[in-house]
Amino acid sequence: MKDKDLEINKLYYSMGEVTKMFDANPSQIRFYEKEFDILKPKKNKKGNRLFSQKDIGNLKIIFSLIKEKGYTIQGARDYLRNNKKEIQESQKIIDSLENLKTFLLEVKESL
Repeated sequence: MKDKDLEINKLYYSMGEVTKMFDANPSQIRFYEKEFDILKPKKNKKGNRLFSQKDIGNLKIIFSLIKEKGYTIQGARDYLRNNKKEIQESQKIIDSLENLKTFLLEVKESL
């Protein structure tokens, strides 16, 4: 089994893993946690944040709105509040297309 397959099946991700996924600082992730009520990572006894798959999906949406589409924090918060279902469906489609692209690139390399 590949490392990618192991990551897909993980229940929780550490702050370090999340910062690598999004190429962000821990302070930025903590800031988004305070600003967006949809981010609710669990904390262990030490106080370390543990992000679920749902949290990762929500972070993808937040980063997409802010970094790619140019929303402000308040604008992204309002947009999420008003269009939550639509955004989640769009993110699922984007994730599927990214997985398909990765697969096709792997097939191309094997030829």
